[in-house]
Amino acid sequence: MTMSQTATEFDAKAAESGNKATERFKESGKRAGIDVPKERVSLLAREVLEAVYSTIREHKVTYAEYNALKEWLISVGEDGEWPLFLDVWVEHVVEDVATENRKGSKGTIEGPYYVPDSPAQNTPARLPRRDDEPGTELTWKGQIRDLDGNGLPGKVEIWHADGAGFYSQYAPGLPEWNLRGTVLADENGNFEIQTMRPAPYQIPTDGACGKLIAAAGWHAWRPAHIHVKVSAPGHELITAQLYFPGDAHNDDDIASAVKPELILDPKPAADGKGEEMVYDFILDPED
Repeated sequence: MTMSQTATEFDAKAAESGNKATERFKESGKRAGIDVPKERVSLLAREVLEAVYSTIREHKVTYAEYNALKEWLISVGEDGEWPLFLDVWVEHVVEDVATENRKGSKGTIEGPYYVPDSPAQNTPARLPRRDDEPGTELTWKGQIRDLDGNGLPGKVEIWHADGAGFYSQYAPGLPEWNLRGTVLADENGNFEIQTMRPAPYQIPTDGACGKLIAAAGWHAWRPAHIHVKVSAPGHELITAQLYFPGDAHNDDDIASAVKPELILDPKPAADGKGEEMVYDFILDPED
């Protein structure tokens, strides 16, 4: 690419987005203040290692395969793709365990592309977008409620890919907050968000995770989805992804994050402009 050319989202590279995800994780504070008893660390580490030993013994892993694994693990770090690898192939089980006692709405994984402190708007809100943003207009109306059905004056953080499957701040050429925002519900928990329908996309395949996918003969597709974090004072935060009916990869999502309760039901908009849908959230009280 010459200096006169401008990078676009289609020039996105796995290593660039991977390293950005790694930087964001380091800045997030999620790893701060961890104080796990040595007995717990020993238990978990030992059982993970025992599972690895069992796999090696059962399948007679060779030195060539072992060295290929070592080379691949090094490349995951060099490409900054540990957040991608863990969020795609591991997080869904952690999320299931962490929320197994929840009585309210279902959640699912956060994924590697969340950015905090997105611009806030009161409802009704229109997410930032380009003048020529591709795709179908989508209006989402909903309500945040407690377990007793009372409206909660909370907020919805929302982010998603564009009509080509790229996320702002993780691909070049996109405005900083494109299709990202924080929407403040009214005093009864009602909110309305105007956005664009996202596209399905493949996770980055030109880095280490792509090498694993190719070597194993897997596909790299995620169904189209909208990410949200829904919160209200005194209640548990819900992190979720909302999916669209009929997507070819709802049943074989590479991240195993689709749940029936998270499937949307969009309809043609009454004014003939795009689609509209209703989806509510019920939050559990904090312990």
